[in-house]
Amino acid sequence: QLQACGGGLVQPGGSLRLSCEASGSLFSRNVMAWYRQVPGKQRELVADITSGGASNGKINYADFVKGRFTISTNNARNAVFLQRSALEPEDTATYYCEAFELIQPYRDYWGEGTLVTVSS
Repeated sequence: QLQACGGGLVQPGGSLRLSCEASGSLFSRNVMAWYRQVPGKQRELVADITSGGASNGKINYADFVKGRFTISTNNARNAVFLQRSALEPEDTATYYCEAFELIQPYRDYWGEGTLVTVSS
């Protein structure tokens, strides 16, 4: 349902943009998010953005983002992007996107993940 792309190898200090798009229908009232996971650790939230309803446009970032990442969606609210700059080796991880519909039956979708390696 969700297709993520944009991962790869980047040097420290570099930039990378991740994209994730729903291949099927997705309610425009939703929360779309990026998570990341490194082997041996739990998956952690990077950022999320809410579309529709009273919280339309609300964005949350993890503390470790430190202003380096920007999350956004498209007009159709069925794709989410993560623009990342000033990348650090600690940002090396598999990044996953999620879409959670805010309307019953509250369907939850996950992308397969895209690997980002920050190394010189």
